[in-house]
Amino acid sequence: MPDRIENISVFILILLLTFFVNYIAQRTFNRFMRRHAHDINLDMTNYKFLGNALQAIIIGVGLIFAIREYPPLRTVAGSLLAGAGILAAIVGFASQAAFSNIVNGIFIIIFKPFRVNDRLKIKDIYTGIVEDITLRHTVIRDFENRRIIVPNSVIASEILVNSDYNEDAVCRFVEFNVVFSTDLAKAKRLMAEEIGRHPKYFDRRTDEVKANGVPLVEVRIIRVTDWSMVIRGNAWGRNATESYELYCDSLENVKNRFHTEEVEIALPHQIVSIKK
Repeated sequence: MPDRIENISVFILILLLTFFVNYIAQRTFNRFMRRHAHDINLDMTNYKFLGNALQAIIIGVGLIFAIREYPPLRTVAGSLLAGAGILAAIVGFASQAAFSNIVNGIFIIIFKPFRVNDRLKIKDIYTGIVEDITLRHTVIRDFENRRIIVPNSVIASEILVNSDYNEDAVCRFVEFNVVFSTDLAKAKRLMAEEIGRHPKYFDRRTDEVKANGVPLVEVRIIRVTDWSMVIRGNAWGRNATESYELYCDSLENVKNRFHTEEVEIALPHQIVSIKK
C-alpha cells in the first residue's frame, strides 16, 4: 500500500512538472515570436502551428514518463515509447532539411549576420539586396530585379560579404590607366576634384584627421604595368546605393575632365617585330 501511494505521488508530481515546463516553454516561445515574427515573416497560422506542436511534444513526453512510474501501466508506456521512437526517426529523417532551415532561420534572426535591405555577395557569384527572411529561406533581389531563393541552411554556412554590416558607408575604387608621360600631380588633382565635388560623396574625416592635412579624396598611383600607370581614387558613399551612383558618375566625370585637360588615358598595345 505505501509503495502504491508513493507511485501515485510520483505520477502526480511528474504531471505537475510537465504542465509547469509547458507553461514556461509557451511563455518563452510566445514572447520570442511576438518580438521577431515580423522579422522572419511568420504569419499567425504558422505561429499557432509551431506553438501547438511544441505543447504536444512536451505534454506527450511528460505523460509517457508519468505513466511509466505507475507499475500497471509500464508495459503500455514501454510500447508507446518504442512506437514514438520509431515515428520520431521516420519523421526526423523526412524533415531533416526542413528542420535545419527553420533552425538556421531562427539563428539568423538572433545573431543578425545580415538584415533585410543589406547588400550581400555570396560566393562571388550572387549579389543583391536582402528582401525577405522567412523560416525556410532568404530572398535576395539582384540588380536585374530577379529573386535569388537561398535555403537558410545554405546561406548560414556560406562566407558572405555584407556591405552594410555594422556601418553603411561604402568605399568604391575609381581607377584609370594613364600613359607614362602623364603629369601625375595634375591627374591626381583632377581626379580628386571630380570625385570630391559629387553631391553623394561622403566625407568621413574627423576634425582631428582634417587638422592633420588628410585630403578629402585620397588619390594614389597603385601600380605600373607594361603599358600604363594606374591611379586610384577612393569614392565614399553613405550607403551601397549612393556609392554605386557616385562610382558611375565619377567614371564619366573624370574621363571627361581628363579629355578637357589633355590627360591621355592609356590603351593596351603591343609592339610586334617581324624579322626576315
